[in-house]
Amino acid sequence: MSRSSFDASVEIDIFQGYFAITRIVVLALPGGLASSLAITLDTLQTANALSRQKGRREVFDVRPLEVSETTTCRFRESDVVIVPGLGTTTQAELEACLVSAVGQRAVKLVRSARAAGASVAASCASTFILAEAGLLAGRRATTTWWLAPVFRRRYPDVELVTEQIVVADWPIATAGAAMAQMDLMLAVIAKFAGASIAQACARYLLLDRRSSQAPYMAITFLAGQDVRIARAESWLRKNIDRKVTMDDLAAAAGLSPRTFARRLKAVCDLSPVRFTQRIRAEVAARLRQTTNLSVDEISRRVGYAEPSTLRRLLRRDARPI
Repeated sequence: MSRSSFDASVEIDIFQGYFAITRIVVLALPGGLASSLAITLDTLQTANALSRQKGRREVFDVRPLEVSETTTCRFRESDVVIVPGLGTTTQAELEACLVSAVGQRAVKLVRSARAAGASVAASCASTFILAEAGLLAGRRATTTWWLAPVFRRRYPDVELVTEQIVVADWPIATAGAAMAQMDLMLAVIAKFAGASIAQACARYLLLDRRSSQAPYMAITFLAGQDVRIARAESWLRKNIDRKVTMDDLAAAAGLSPRTFARRLKAVCDLSPVRFTQRIRAEVAARLRQTTNLSVDEISRRVGYAEPSTLRRLLRRDARPI
C-alpha cells in the first residue's frame, strides 16, 4: 500500500476495561525535522510495548503518511493526526514552506481531518500548518517561542500562550519548540490511552514533566527582531543592578512609554515589568551556575534588595537558584 494514500478501513477493537485502538496518522513532510518524526514514532511504539507488557492489546495503530503534492487520505472521527516539526530554521524558510505545494497539501489534509471529526496535534513550526487551515481560530494554542511574534502577526484570532510547552485544547493540541514533540506525544498518549500508560512512557524514557518554555526562551533573540527593543534590552543589562522604570526603558529605546510597551508586547509578548523580570532572572541564573556568589549577593547584582523576591521570580519561571 502506498504511503501517500490509504483508506480508513482498519477495524477498531474495543476490549472491556481498556481503551480502543486509536489510529494515528503521522504526516511526514519532506525536509521535516527527523528527530521530531522519530520521537513521534518511538513514543507511540513504547506505549504499545508497555500496553502489551500489561497483558493488553496495543493501543495505537500508527500510520506514517508521506506528504507530497498529491497525497490523499480518508480520515474518520476516531483518528488522531499528528504533524511533527517542519525543520525550518528561519522565518523565510517557514513562509516558503507554507506557500509551497506540499505545504498547502498538508494544510488541506489537516483541514479534511478536522472536518471528519479527527483530533489534530502539532508542535514547533508545524503549528502554523494548523493555523493556516483555520483550525486554531478562537482557540488557545502555543508554538515555538522564537516564532511567536510571527505567529501572532499572522493569526491575531488565536489566543497564543507563548510560555506553555503544550496546550491541549482537544480536539486540537499544540506544542512549543522542536523537542516539545515529546511532551506533545505524552499528552496524546494520556488522552487516547490513559494517564497510566503516559506516566509509564515518561518513566521508561526518563522524561521529566515540563510545563513552560520560559526557562529556554532567549529574550536577546526575540528583542533583536526590533532595533529599538534591542537597545532597551542592552541598556537594561548594563544597568541590571539599579531600579528601572518603564520610562527608563522607553528612553533607552528612543520611544514614548506607550509605543515602547506596544512594540515590546508585539516582539516579546511581555509587559515592561515582565521583560525586566525575565532578564534579571536570566542573569541571576547564569551567575548562580558560573560563580560561587551567595544568593544575597546575586540578588543585589540583579537589582533586588530582598533575596526572597528573586527566589519567587525564579520559582515562577522554573529556574534553579
